[in-house]
Amino acid sequence: MCPSGDEAHARRAAMRARALAARESASTAERAIWEESIARHLDDLIGRLAPRTLAFYWPFRAEADLRGWAGRWLAGDAARIAALPVALRRDAPLVFRRWLPGAELAHDRHGIAFPARGDEVIPEVILAPLNAFDARGYRLGYGGGYFDRTLAAMRALAVGVGFELGREADVLPQPHDRGMDWLVTEAGAAPAQRR
Repeated sequence: MCPSGDEAHARRAAMRARALAARESASTAERAIWEESIARHLDDLIGRLAPRTLAFYWPFRAEADLRGWAGRWLAGDAARIAALPVALRRDAPLVFRRWLPGAELAHDRHGIAFPARGDEVIPEVILAPLNAFDARGYRLGYGGGYFDRTLAAMRALAVGVGFELGREADVLPQPHDRGMDWLVTEAGAAPAQRR
């Protein structure tokens, strides 16, 4: 039986808080080991998907840090384009601006960095951060709905990236939630298991 709206909201908030607490309490050394594994799995998956344009995220609250990986991915082919999300308006989809290592950055109201200027990019693949998530590819972000609105408006392939400590049996997705196509953690890369 599906929980009521209030009950689902409370359970989702508890899952999000549990995942954030577990991730933020992991040591820097533990996260570095997990990030190395994630980078290897991304190398394989992104190598197979072969996008020319890829969006990733700036790490926030001990999320998997993909900056080094993205820099190496860019260096592998001069035609590749990497981008970071920019939240221009609270209730609108994200836009993506081209990113290069060493680019001038600005910071949003949460302190998350994004390219201060640059061309808007439409990515073929979007790497989205996972707080809590389930095998069906549904994720809990921070509750703002930015990635859900963005994925609903774009045709990009969505790859959720996070740590296994955020895995849940069911994150109780809401009607507006958009599932990931792939999940990548330190344990591997797997397509979402939609029923």
